[in-house]
Amino acid sequence: MTSLDMTAHERPTELRPAYRDGNVLRWLTAFTLSLVGDGVYFVALGWSAQKVAGPTEVGLVMAAGALPRALLMLGGGVAADRWGLRRVVIAGDAVRCLFILLVAAFVATAAPTVWILVTLALVFGAVDALFVPAVGALPPRITTPDQLTRVTGMRSLSMRFSQIVGPPMGGLAMGLGGPAVTFAVAGLLFALSLPLLLTMRLRPLAGRDDAEAPASTTGTGLMDGLRYVRRHRLIGPLVAVTAISELGLTGTLNVGMVLLNSERGWGPSGYGWIISGFGTGAAAAAALLTIAGSLPRAGMLFIGTLPVGCVGGAAIALVPSLPFAVALATTVGVAMGICGTLGSALVQAAADPAYLGRVTSVVMLSVLGLAPLSYPLVGAAIGAWGAAPVFMGCGAFAGLGALIALGSAAVRQAELPRAEPTST
Repeated sequence: MTSLDMTAHERPTELRPAYRDGNVLRWLTAFTLSLVGDGVYFVALGWSAQKVAGPTEVGLVMAAGALPRALLMLGGGVAADRWGLRRVVIAGDAVRCLFILLVAAFVATAAPTVWILVTLALVFGAVDALFVPAVGALPPRITTPDQLTRVTGMRSLSMRFSQIVGPPMGGLAMGLGGPAVTFAVAGLLFALSLPLLLTMRLRPLAGRDDAEAPASTTGTGLMDGLRYVRRHRLIGPLVAVTAISELGLTGTLNVGMVLLNSERGWGPSGYGWIISGFGTGAAAAAALLTIAGSLPRAGMLFIGTLPVGCVGGAAIALVPSLPFAVALATTVGVAMGICGTLGSALVQAAADPAYLGRVTSVVMLSVLGLAPLSYPLVGAAIGAWGAAPVFMGCGAFAGLGALIALGSAAVRQAELPRAEPTST
């Protein structure tokens, strides 16, 4: 980052709880608006494709954005470290806003076509590859270390809120005004987030500033980042654990849960209740960490909650009735919510500021890029052997992550900076 970014926007935050820090709240509001906009956008994209194309083309349109996102995600981390998190986040949100409003204007005057929707999805996915690592790396730059767990919990709550609000808002806009209005609503939400991002202040970390990031990141930054992750005694194991657990659980919690409900005769409503239970548990975990600020022995708590999530996720296929499945999904949500939030906070607290974007991009790639690769495998396996053995096998595979974490002294001993008690 150049000196242009280091003046008014690089002032340290005052020592206060994150939920009373105006800088954090501006970021959180902008982040939430952007996530809700994402939800509205995906509804607009899917329903627009459904109106003008067959099932195969709809699948092509919906999958188009995933390819550039996966291919460019690591490069997005390099860009965030080289050009500065704030610049990349603002530029990414602005490009998404302008392009989606252009598509809304086009659709308002002519029927949407497959090619314009595929182009939109490709652009959106490419911009996301830059935006996601940068926005994910922001928490250590907008708060003090002792508030990092709180901010990570607040981010998780924002994500859950957006999952509840975004799709229904998109559906309402689609029903009332059609694709053009729905795309315009998404663009407006992105536009509303931009002034908040522009007023966001970043703080230096560990006495360093972004100008210290080496210029060599142009050609070698990606490999430097991967080597940094691999060699770091805490970040390396945590990234490996995240990748393995996500690869094991994501397929069963998405594709597998649909097939399980069909197999058991619980139907779409049963699926909704189970997913709602998982989301409720995860939101409760995020709220707990937001209020508590930090928990002692974070590494051991991370190790302890991961097996609970793995065993619970596998056992859902064995329970005799829907209420038991919902209760178990809620338990899994709590366990994985605590585990995921602590893991993210530990990684960001340990990362060198010059590598924050690249470290975040590796983590995001394991969640958004690699984990979905399990979807067709899980579907085919359940079709061949049924839900129960596949859920058990995936849970056991995810449990390997807990063994890796337990075998790492750095993870076992990991601690987060503690939040000081504050008076109300």
